[in-house]
Amino acid sequence: MQKLTLDNKTILVTGHAGFIGSFLVRRLFGQMKGGAIVGIDNLNDYYDPKLKLYRLEELDRCKPAGINYKSIKGSIADKELVDGLFAEHKFDIVVNLAAQAGVRYSIDNPGAYIQSNIIGFYNILEACRRNPVEHLVYASSSSVYGGNKKVPFSTDDRVDNPVSLYAATKKSNELMAHCYSKLYDIPSTGLRFFTVYGPAGRPDMAYFGFTDKLLRGDKIQIYNYGNCRRDFTYIDDIVEGIVRVMQGAPERRTGEDGLPVPPYAVYNIGGGQPENLLDFVSILQEELVRAGVLPSDYDFEAHRELVAMQPGDVPTTYADSTALEADFGFTPRIPLREGLRRFAQWYKEYYKA
Repeated sequence: MQKLTLDNKTILVTGHAGFIGSFLVRRLFGQMKGGAIVGIDNLNDYYDPKLKLYRLEELDRCKPAGINYKSIKGSIADKELVDGLFAEHKFDIVVNLAAQAGVRYSIDNPGAYIQSNIIGFYNILEACRRNPVEHLVYASSSSVYGGNKKVPFSTDDRVDNPVSLYAATKKSNELMAHCYSKLYDIPSTGLRFFTVYGPAGRPDMAYFGFTDKLLRGDKIQIYNYGNCRRDFTYIDDIVEGIVRVMQGAPERRTGEDGLPVPPYAVYNIGGGQPENLLDFVSILQEELVRAGVLPSDYDFEAHRELVAMQPGDVPTTYADSTALEADFGFTPRIPLREGLRRFAQWYKEYYKA
């Protein structure tokens, strides 16, 4: 592994108005001593753009004087724009977090995933090829494990059976990155994120959507009759993992056969403690009451409904993050109750609930 410093580097973060991207940029503001950060985001309306603008405003507010920060509205599917950015800024490190997210949305809107997750990622790879970088880090997903029965999910497992187009595009990203690493010697690392949650998160995620519905007095639907388990990972743990991985690029080396070994790696980032969905809902309800988002006498039983599994969903996600621990000395550690408490407090302040 090649050790890199972030100080005085020029870093591209795609999807910087997104949940993970905005938290990453804020963390880099506090970590880097000098250098530049360029963010690009298309600010689409997959969910309320006001939340994305709020994240960007927060970044503008906390930007330190010593960092040259530039925010660009645009799509990574725009090859001319991407090529121009790489030619102008000569990026040292690229973190590709821009993607069309969501499993269920991919069932009805497949074109959005091909455009962003396939064509957009291809443009990033081509730009890294034409303008060599020290490290390309990109977002994959726990969804690549599909309906795997073996748990916990290990990066050594076969991932050839996606159950959604979203998962298929993320697996495609890994294959494309491996190919470019092999052919063009681009150090690249894919990160399989497991159910990321926290303040200012995505409104289409269960914890956020449940809160919205409960506040409106609507019923929440708990899939697979409550028999789902998710490896929830708090946003700060995800960002800690990304920052550590950014500083450890796969090493360029030659194999025993005299041929180049692809400088390529993939890691899970997950809590390693899958939570039953019913337990998760109970903790969320308690923290919403504690934060004053919902009244203490709220009738939760009347507002929840157990329903069948939805197309594209899987019953369990469970990360084996031992490789991340071995190589970077880090395992996600923020417990679910603490993470949901922080979310509930943020929700109260943001929506003045």
